[in-house]
Amino acid sequence: MAFKISEERLTKQQKKWIGAAILLLLALFCGLITWFIGRPMVKLASRPEAFRALVKSHGMWGRAIFVGMMIFQVIIAFVPGEPLEIGAGYAFGAIEGTILCMIGTVVGSMLVFLLVKRFGIRLVEIFFDLEKVRNLKFLHNAKKLNVIVFFAFFLPGTPKDLLTYAVGLTEMDLKTFLLITSIARLPSVITSTVGGNALGGQRYWFAIIVFGVTLLLSGLGLWIYQKHVNKKKD
Repeated sequence: MAFKISEERLTKQQKKWIGAAILLLLALFCGLITWFIGRPMVKLASRPEAFRALVKSHGMWGRAIFVGMMIFQVIIAFVPGEPLEIGAGYAFGAIEGTILCMIGTVVGSMLVFLLVKRFGIRLVEIFFDLEKVRNLKFLHNAKKLNVIVFFAFFLPGTPKDLLTYAVGLTEMDLKTFLLITSIARLPSVITSTVGGNALGGQRYWFAIIVFGVTLLLSGLGLWIYQKHVNKKKD
């Protein structure tokens, strides 16, 4: 009872200060964990042989570790996901690598969505400049929100980390968000794991073709995205 009474005595200003302190600590924590864990993790994933040796040496735990790495990558938006997806294809093969990537991506996206729903724009601005978030005016179109989010995640080259956080600010519910984004992300993940698997099988020309096509599509997707964003800004 005493705890409840003291809680009630907190003023709105005090609650704001407490909230700001929590977010500041969270930002510091994210920065430290990105530096000491995220950087070595991406560096390891960029060395396919070492990455495959690590996960295979841990058996089933290696798969659990990898899923945890994918979850971490989604939540800590500064960490790129492509090296991990390619590493998954190299270490586990195209099919299993895709499954593991999607599990980690879905769980990570769910956690981000729920956290943004809880803390709002204050959490988003830890990772992204608010101007970038404000530029996503196409997310304000409630009638076409589902279609817009699908294509934003489907197109290669779009800033999916930013979009994952930004969609949490809309009225979309969790179930719809996970369904739409999971289906939309799948082709991109498959492309990365197939390319990684080709590298693992020393089919270098096939890997070059896969990554080359992916690069071209990513450039096209980014151009379409930027054009749409700039159109909405005008």
